[in-house]
Amino acid sequence: QVQLVESGGGLVQAGGTLRLSCAVSGRTFSSYGMGWFRQAPGKEREFVATISLSGVSTYYADSVRGRFTISRDNAKNVGYLQMKSLMPEDTAAYYCAAGPRSATTAREYDYWGRGTQVTVSS
Repeated sequence: QVQLVESGGGLVQAGGTLRLSCAVSGRTFSSYGMGWFRQAPGKEREFVATISLSGVSTYYADSVRGRFTISRDNAKNVGYLQMKSLMPEDTAAYYCAAGPRSATTAREYDYWGRGTQVTVSS
């Protein structure tokens, strides 16, 4: 069993920065691809970013490319999502997920955290 716990969310003004963390326990973190997704009220969960098992390959949604950076520290069993130039439309609950490979669709992931709220004020 794998457990994921997100942290680092909060309230920030537009243009601000936040770094989300995803602590992974239960299995070897380097065995899993990791992704970040988000869900705003009344909307479907959407892909944000993904990173390969080794951390070499990353991929982003068009809406965040150039503003968000996904990374991981396999030695510490932690994944990160660095977010800058935040906009009100980035407001959502953010979830990290782990699966056998990096992927852009939620069904590819086996394990999910409970989410952390990010609110961007205008």
